[in-house]
Amino acid sequence: MNNGEPGSVLLGTTDRASAVAAVKTMLRIDSSDDDVLIAALAETALGLAEQFLGQVLITRTVRQNLPALSGWQRLLAAPVQAITQVEGLTAAGTATVLPVNAYEIDIDARGDGWVRLIDGGGAAQLRVTCIAGRAEAWTSLPAPVRQGAVLLAGYLFSERDTTRPPPAAITALWRPFRGLATARAVHT
Repeated sequence: MNNGEPGSVLLGTTDRASAVAAVKTMLRIDSSDDDVLIAALAETALGLAEQFLGQVLITRTVRQNLPALSGWQRLLAAPVQAITQVEGLTAAGTATVLPVNAYEIDIDARGDGWVRLIDGGGAAQLRVTCIAGRAEAWTSLPAPVRQGAVLLAGYLFSERDTTRPPPAAITALWRPFRGLATARAVHT
């Protein structure tokens, strides 16, 4: 199940068309024969960019399961714009929306989302739903991030049978936007 987690990208219609157009321009392709493949490769490239950068690039809803623990727990998706729902999951997987007094939520200045369970009502896990993302659309991504995704999608298209690694320029374009955690994040 695609839960919108970082690295799991499914572009909407407008973003998909923009990404496909950018890749086709770079590859100098005029026909629409390979549009489905190019779209899939663009989504793969964006997913790899998200994994490399440690952030959700285009805003979407993300669901994450966490253990039902009482301490603060950081969500994997970032930057978080809003935490919209916290549910308790039984061992059998049945979900129940928790009342607002059963947990605390916080979004820090870096965009990290945090959840702390107060009373899980016997839940084995929490399922947290949030809205996360750096940009609202493909066209509003920083140009180097977008260009790196285009280069990677183009490479995946044109070098399908190669064993050569992708061009180093891709990560060079992405590196300034990488959110590295040098220590385990702790909620203060």
